[in-house]
Amino acid sequence: MENIAIRKYLKADRQSVRDIAWETAFMGESADIFFSDKELFADFLTLYFTDYEPESCFVAEYKGDVIGYVLGSRNESMLKRTYMFKIIPALIVKGIARGILLKGRDMKYLRNCLISFIKGEFNGLDFSIEYPAILHINITERCRRFGIGSRLISAFLEYLAAEKTRGVHLSTMAKAAGDFFRSNGFNLVHSMHRSYFRHILNKDIMVYIYAKKLALNG
Repeated sequence: MENIAIRKYLKADRQSVRDIAWETAFMGESADIFFSDKELFADFLTLYFTDYEPESCFVAEYKGDVIGYVLGSRNESMLKRTYMFKIIPALIVKGIARGILLKGRDMKYLRNCLISFIKGEFNGLDFSIEYPAILHINITERCRRFGIGSRLISAFLEYLAAEKTRGVHLSTMAKAAGDFFRSNGFNLVHSMHRSYFRHILNKDIMVYIYAKKLALNG
């Protein structure tokens, strides 16, 4: 895997990022196992980053192909406001227009997410004060274990330091990813269970929150 370039995200990378997000959404596997509408789900996962804060995103490129990304935001509070007032309402309208209410698999997942929300499973600690930035990272399956993820995170952390951001956090459903994040200076600060994949896994999943403080110079 020589000649892998880590660079800032470009508008031309948008579809590749959306494809990777879809292909890796279910703990490194395709979201197709629980959702059928790729466009709608890719919007939910990536739209804020690619369309509202693209300057905070980086990609890994190999022989002209995007093989991984780190999508980030300097301010999680701003991200949440944009989702609440702009992205989610637009996705609801788009989903209805695309017939999502008629798709059993999609409705089951959305219903389970709503039940999980009502049960308070999304009520967690607010990490945006101490760790205001947030990141989301994924690598295509064939290109994992080559150090690409660490290079992407390093580029993003350098960017945050230049922006004088005091901390960053992330969430993951993959317990095995803990070693990777710890090796890049992150610490486990919280974990919680979620039930919205119980219809697939026959058990709750755990969501792990990792965070890292950043040194500010000047």
